[in-house]
Amino acid sequence: MGMYQYIREAWKKPKELEFWQQRIIKWRQEPATLRVERPTRLDRARSLGYKAKPGFIIVRQRVNRGGRQRPKIRHPRRPKAMSRRKDLTMNYQTVAEQRAAKHYPNCEVLNSYYVGQDGLHYWYEAILVDKSHPQILADERINWIAEPQHKGRVYRGLTSAGRRGRGLLRKGKGAEKIRPSLRAHDRRGN
Repeated sequence: MGMYQYIREAWKKPKELEFWQQRIIKWRQEPATLRVERPTRLDRARSLGYKAKPGFIIVRQRVNRGGRQRPKIRHPRRPKAMSRRKDLTMNYQTVAEQRAAKHYPNCEVLNSYYVGQDGLHYWYEAILVDKSHPQILADERINWIAEPQHKGRVYRGLTSAGRRGRGLLRKGKGAEKIRPSLRAHDRRGN
């Protein structure tokens, strides 16, 4: 097996790693958005397009987990319509990508991956690309991200996590109603 395969195998059971607990304790005390020098999961970052060159930025983002619910209603009579459950269409990973992109307005989110969780938080690492960096503009494999149609792609659900949340990773039979979007399909009068 190659080096990346060993890393991938180790991450299949992360809680068996000795440093897992210490790492989570340290991450809890850090800010919610933190730029890191190198990826925590090198195999995953490389498979999603990361290169160790100027213009690529790795940001670890913390997201609160748990029931995304409305605040408790302090009223003697609670109508049925005022339910507490709040189901969001975005997944935690998309929320993490958007928060990371907000801190770096000159960068675009290429992709992201899971790095850890505890009882209160999820941690994701987002791969951001500096659109104006000369080395990015010169690299024909990644300079597509600097084109105007890719501006704000994380906010439009165009990253992998965003597409998954929109149901666009499915194709073919059983997925007839999801393209171009659920809303567009409903507006067609179907």
